[in-house]
Amino acid sequence: QVQLVESGGGLVQAGGSLRLSCAASGRTFSNYAMAWFRQAPGKEREFAAAIDWTGDITNYADSVKGRFTISRDNAKNTVYLQMNSLKPEDTAVYYCARGTKFYVTTTYSSYDYWGQGTQVTVSS
Repeated sequence: QVQLVESGGGLVQAGGSLRLSCAASGRTFSNYAMAWFRQAPGKEREFAAAIDWTGDITNYADSVKGRFTISRDNAKNTVYLQMNSLKPEDTAVYYCARGTKFYVTTTYSSYDYWGQGTQVTVSS
């Protein structure tokens, strides 16, 4: 069984930064791609960023490209999301997810384990 625990969310002013962390249990963390999705109130969960098993290949939603950076430390079983230049429209619950493959995908169905989510609120 894999458990994912997110941390680092909070309240920040527009233009500010936050760094989310996702700690994973289990020995197979490094074999799989990881991703961050987000869900704003009244909206569907959407893809934000993903990283392959090596950490060399990343993919971002257009809405966060150039502002967010996903990274991973396989030795610590942790994936990170550095969020800069935050906007009010970034307000959402952010979820960490483990992929079913080693390569990057953006579709919800390609991820089988999910964290409980961490709230990010950006004030204007």
